[in-house]
Amino acid sequence: MEHPTHLDPRSPFVLDTKELGRRAGSMRQVERTIPAPVDLGTDIISIPTGTDLELELRLESVMEGVLVTGSIRGRAVGECVRCLEEVLDDVEVSVVELYAYSERARIAEAEGDDLEGVRELEGDLIDFEPALRDAVVPALPFRPLCRPDCPGLCSECGALLADDPDHSHEILDPRWAALNRLQGTFDETKES
Repeated sequence: MEHPTHLDPRSPFVLDTKELGRRAGSMRQVERTIPAPVDLGTDIISIPTGTDLELELRLESVMEGVLVTGSIRGRAVGECVRCLEEVLDDVEVSVVELYAYSERARIAEAEGDDLEGVRELEGDLIDFEPALRDAVVPALPFRPLCRPDCPGLCSECGALLADDPDHSHEILDPRWAALNRLQGTFDETKES
């Protein structure tokens, strides 16, 4: 009997396992390029919506369900946390996810087994987007840098320090400001 599903089998994030059957050990390869979903990352760095994500996956039927293993590749775009220049980062992550057959999940739940972290098939379909997000987002750099030794921006004027390594400002201790003003007055009277 077919189980109702709300997944659209035409979605690039949906994997169809029908041809695997329920024979443990049967497997198939899935290679596809899909558009990145919305908000795949953080405010600092992300894989832009609609850009290519390459999936190389292996779907394998096991006793409990379908084991999905493989890799996800894409290019993240963000800004350097030190100098605010654009950062491009090629991302490649591995994924290993078990999708339990719904009846197996109900039996395990009834027997008190903890299924935390195990996803469930919807009929013969797998919603791969949550697993994709769970693999890609933590792999993005927390503090992206344009280069490991980026000197950043000048804290006084905002100049890009990479363009001028000798950049500096004469900073006078405010406690000496009155003396400095007096020095200026002394210099003026001396010139007169």
